[in-house]
Amino acid sequence: MSQAARIAGFEQHVAARTGNVIKRAEQALMAEKARALREFDVTVPQYTALLALSYVPGLSGAQLARLGLVTPQNMSTVLNNLEAKGLIRREVSEIHQRVFVVHLTEAGEKVTQRADAAARAVEQRLDDGLGEPQRSAVRELLEAAISALN
Repeated sequence: MSQAARIAGFEQHVAARTGNVIKRAEQALMAEKARALREFDVTVPQYTALLALSYVPGLSGAQLARLGLVTPQNMSTVLNNLEAKGLIRREVSEIHQRVFVVHLTEAGEKVTQRADAAARAVEQRLDDGLGEPQRSAVRELLEAAISALN
């Protein structure tokens, strides 16, 4: 059997798996958000950190990592890049001298507002493409999938 035939067989086998469909949907959503956020020169993880900080100023890197569903090491890179762009500032926590807390700069607030509008537009396209009964069903099914795995 040729390599191309084996690849086709693998793709067919994997395409039938629920986890593969979930992953493909997540990748499609993230790719579209990444495209929408490009004009603001931020990545999806950077946007997620900025959005979290717009709701809860003064979070630590570890807290942002948990909220952004990334590792602390990845969040450190995200924060370094956001700081280099002038979108955040870090300062020593009043509670613990070894912890830095993060705040949006004025430029960060402006970028966050504009980027959030673009990300919400992507999510609105998704919602519009589904319709209310399907949206509810998708949410319910995905929550059931999460529960089944936890």
